Amino acid sequence: MRRLRTISLMTGLVIGWILSGCAATTAQIIPTDPPTLTPTFTIEPTDTPSVIITATSTPRPTPLGGATPTPLFGPTRTPAPDAPTPTRAFGPNDPRIEFFTSDSVAVAPGERVTLFWSARNASAVVIYQLSRTGERERLWNVDTAGNLTITTRSRDRGQVTFLISASNNTLTAEQTLSIPLACPVQWFFGPPPEECPEDNAQQTLIIEQQFQSGRMIYIGNTNSVYVLFNDGGSPKWLRFDNRYDPAIHPESQENFVPPPNLYQPIGILGFVWRGNDTVRNRLQLATNVQISFDGFIQTAFTFNNVPSLYISSTDATVLRLLGTGSDWQIITAP
Repeated sequence: MRRLRTISLMTGLVIGWILSGCAATTAQIIPTDPPTLTPTFTIEPTDTPSVIITATSTPRPTPLGGATPTPLFGPTRTPAPDAPTPTRAFGPNDPRIEFFTSDSVAVAPGERVTLFWSARNASAVVIYQLSRTGERERLWNVDTAGNLTITTRSRDRGQVTFLISASNNTLTAEQTLSIPLACPVQWFFGPPPEECPEDNAQQTLIIEQQFQSGRMIYIGNTNSVYVLFNDGGSPKWLRFDNRYDPAIHPESQENFVPPPNLYQPIGILGFVWRGNDTVRNRLQLATNVQISFDGFIQTAFTFNNVPSLYISSTDATVLRLLGTGSDWQIITAP
């Protein structure tokens, strides 16, 4: 009887445990309302940018000189250039040069050249020959069309240039024509310069002496003394007329004794050296005794119409003096 009661008690406990477990499980899985989906919205592009840049008051650096800083947001507006000055258009009745030419592409000085031309709407036509500096020298009054034979001058060098001018008392049209000239004169040295000498070389007595800062040269044909400086100062060279008279002027300064291996210039060169403070101070003392020899001189004009003098120097070199003191150089090696 006790056994049956025990079994009955145990059975009740088991059934109670089962029912209690089923009740807990049933409470956890009771379904609820389905979850509501939260919609995700995509931001459509609008006129307002998605990223807003807020301007700040960060100061810009002030330029300290030099180029202006380039703007960060592209170039600024460039002002339009000034309108070009309008040029006057040719009118149908304005004078004009139809052509102006010659029968020769090159001639020698003293040879003849024939010019050909034609002008329209002109009441007066003049042909000029121009100088090296562009000045109008020789002139010929001619018809509005035709030809003219001109004898070039033997002293012309480089090129011969003509100008035709056609006018109608109100307006004028002009045109130039340049014809190269062959060089009829040879240089006394080689290789020759590009320009043509004015005349043949002249043989002459030359006295030359080297100094600490240059040299002095006497040219017998022109009775001139040239002082060439190499101290970097200006002018680069000077010219003096020779006024030395051995009958009344001392050959040198007797009480002056130069340091060893240096010399006091004497005679013609010494007279200029002693009598001119600029020459004496810039040249300083001579580094050798003066040398006398028979040499040559020759003159020419550069293509820029700068006069130049060529002088044969010691050691078979040639000196070139440009302008009126602007420069000098040694143009041939010994």
